[in-house]
Amino acid sequence: MATFGPLGGALSDLNSADPATAAATARELERLGYSTLWLAGRQENNLPQIANVVRATSRIGVASGILSVDVVGAAEVTAAYTALEQTNPGRFLVGLGGAHGPKPLATLNAYLDEVEPVVPRSRRILSALGPRMLELARDRAAGAYPYLVTPDYVAAARQILGDGARLAVLVDVITETDPARAHESARGGGMRFLTGLPTYAGNLRRMGFGADDISALSDRLLDGVTIWGDLDAIVRRIGEYRTAGADQVVVQLGRLSREWWARLAEAVS
Repeated sequence: MATFGPLGGALSDLNSADPATAAATARELERLGYSTLWLAGRQENNLPQIANVVRATSRIGVASGILSVDVVGAAEVTAAYTALEQTNPGRFLVGLGGAHGPKPLATLNAYLDEVEPVVPRSRRILSALGPRMLELARDRAAGAYPYLVTPDYVAAARQILGDGARLAVLVDVITETDPARAHESARGGGMRFLTGLPTYAGNLRRMGFGADDISALSDRLLDGVTIWGDLDAIVRRIGEYRTAGADQVVVQLGRLSREWWARLAEAVS
């Protein structure tokens, strides 16, 4: 499936961009050779922008990464998918997650029951971290889309998913060769907020990080779940994720210059 080529790019800023700017950026990523453009849903409905960039491009896969099932209704997802399949078949990958209530697995299962008659399993992917969510991604979707994970986690996730499911791994890439500056940069953005959430904190503990690692965002933790260095080091680290079992490594492009977008696309094949 072309959508799951080796390199994807995530750009949440496109959600709020005007349609022309978003379309031009998507065309640039397509020209550079990215397999998938992932648009983070966060706590909003970005289906209109997804439709815009799908229709503005011709080859690149466009994924919702991730639409919150607590925010966006199943009927809206199926309507958007149906419309795009009529004009641009096979281009929209429906990424789902964000079930934050007391029974997230039951919530996701019920939501999948609603979308399943329209959106086939091969065009669905789930935000999944823990073993039970990975099993759900294996059984009811094309695969999983985890974030803030190590290559060792990827290898374990691949064991749960099996060979048939897809695994796209979102990573932060920092183009800094000095360790102290790289770690300082990694601690910025939303890292501290996310590691404070029970889902992410629990998964970090499963990966062997202690409470002190998580609360302080220790160098050990950051070295485990982020990628930093010069181009050779970054490409080598991306290779570690792929060797461990990731079908696609998805880079947070908002942290990088456009020059680096091109350098990574040329170097990762």
